[in-house]
This record gives sequence, C-alpha cells and structure tokens, in this order.
Amino acid sequence: MSWRMASALALCIFFSQGVALSKSTSPAKRRTISMAAARKIALEREAGTVKSGERETEKGRLVYSFDIQMPNGIHEVNVDAHSGKILEDHIESPADEAKEKAQEKKN
Repeated sequence: MSWRMASALALCIFFSQGVALSKSTSPAKRRTISMAAARKIALEREAGTVKSGERETEKGRLVYSFDIQMPNGIHEVNVDAHSGKILEDHIESPADEAKEKAQEKKN
C-alpha cells in the first residue's frame, strides 16, 4: 500500500469516527426545569394560592400546569417544561374544570 493510500484511508477513518461521535453525543432528551422552578414562574404571573400542579403533555408539548386560586377565579397557568416560558394563562370556568376532571378520569 502506498503512503498516499494509507494517509487517505487514515483520514477517512478519522473523520468517520468524528461524525459518529457527534451524532451519538447530541442530546436525545432535552433538559427540563423542575416542578419547583415552574411553580415559581407561574406564581410570578399569578400571585395566588396553588390548588394543584402537574406535569403533562398538552397540545404536543411537555408542560407544568398549575391551577391558581385568584380573587377573580381559578387561573390555569401552563409553563413550558423545557424553556420555562408561560404558554397559557386563563381563567377556568366551573364547566371547564368539570370537563377537565372528566377527561382525567378517562385517562
């Protein structure tokens, strides 16, 4: 085997290993924030009393969902579990709450 062929072969092997390593070390799972951090973010938005909190998949996204009692009703505040961004903040009507509880029983 000539010196050039051996060098070319060595370079091919070297670069193929680098590509394989870069693919295997890419993050398969995205980091998530903790429930406590998400709760703090939600309470910064709505400074009430947390009635319940859970981690769930909603509309294809992993979120922390908190029901927070406020003087004008219960607010559902959803915090993105990866970025910490507030995705939703709305007042739940009693009908909305009943519908959500019925859906939870089905699952």
